[in-house]
Amino acid sequence: MRLTIPLFLLLLSLGAVSNADTLKIDPVHSTVGFKIRHLFANVTGRFTDVSGAIDVDPAHPETASVDATIAIKSIDTANAMRDKDLRGANFFDADQFPTMTFKSTKVAVSGQEADVTGDLTLHGVTKPVTLHVTFLGKGPG
Repeated sequence: MRLTIPLFLLLLSLGAVSNADTLKIDPVHSTVGFKIRHLFANVTGRFTDVSGAIDVDPAHPETASVDATIAIKSIDTANAMRDKDLRGANFFDADQFPTMTFKSTKVAVSGQEADVTGDLTLHGVTKPVTLHVTFLGKGPG
């Protein structure tokens, strides 16, 4: 069985950024979501427990790096029975593999957007993925 999940990672800056700052990923202002086709519909969901850091130098955004950890048990598809099944051994096996991780390896910047390529480890398997991100702004807060 092959499970394909496009991940959309929305990361909002957590404060004023100046010369190579490390920003903690704020789970309240960040989203790790997915959409997958199931039968004749698309099912959307998200992981509500995300942590990690982004190292970024605004003068050189191409040198940025992302290190994120997502708790598998935090999956939420708005259907408790489906979420329980997804956490179980038939899918994510959250007891044996409690987290997925993403560690960036390359950032390609184009204006306010970037492709962040890195290694996604899920269910004990690591594969390269590219996340398409948009810079939404920065400032105190």
